[in-house]
Amino acid sequence: MKTKIQACIIDDEQDGRDYISLLLQNEFPEIQIAFLASSVEEAYIYLSKNSPDILFLDVQLKDGTAFDLLSKFKEIRSQIIFITAFENFAIQAIKNGAADYLLKPIRKIDFIIAVNKTLENMVKTKASVTSSGKNKISLPTLQGFKLTDIDDIIRCEADSSYTTFYLIDKTKVLVSKTLHEFEEFLSEHNFFRIHHKHLINLTHLKEYIKGKGGQVVMTDNSVLDVSVRKKNDFLSRVEHMD
Repeated sequence: MKTKIQACIIDDEQDGRDYISLLLQNEFPEIQIAFLASSVEEAYIYLSKNSPDILFLDVQLKDGTAFDLLSKFKEIRSQIIFITAFENFAIQAIKNGAADYLLKPIRKIDFIIAVNKTLENMVKTKASVTSSGKNKISLPTLQGFKLTDIDDIIRCEADSSYTTFYLIDKTKVLVSKTLHEFEEFLSEHNFFRIHHKHLINLTHLKEYIKGKGGQVVMTDNSVLDVSVRKKNDFLSRVEHMD
């Protein structure tokens, strides 16, 4: 069980990794450095099996770019602070779900502000997936938030760092958070993740169609794939539904 916030530093320069490590040690003792990497390959191997809370990710690595690394994953659950010597990468960083970005050489004050902002994002994320009532969830939107009955959610669909909620009144709510950030909470309310893209409300399951992984038909008549690796767990869960 994690007792501290986990961070991974990915920078091809030893001095860069050392400097960020020192800043974390001195300014944020609650953050533990779980892994250091200097290349896309090293980072990919680690991130394939681990999901640190925060990534300090240099844009230019010795065997590619940060964006090459991110493109290898359908979803990155970590908060990402991009590090770059070139300001023109900022827009691309933001499009890739950056919590913030830092320009080299990194100033201590900028680093502290970026990490504090990221920690605040983590708190807000946790709050946003906390029930706001016995059967409600607060979904953050550009205008504020939408208080939604959990039973009214038919399914949730992942799209990179966004999640779309499909409701029984045929409306959709787009939230700028990953599906993973809602999965744990909603799983306690009869939701099941059948695919890396799909989290469904089993209450709204209408039909299962056999196949290699199979497909489900929901009450809104959407037809969704079940991944092969999720198939047995899904069928077992449905079999033991009350």
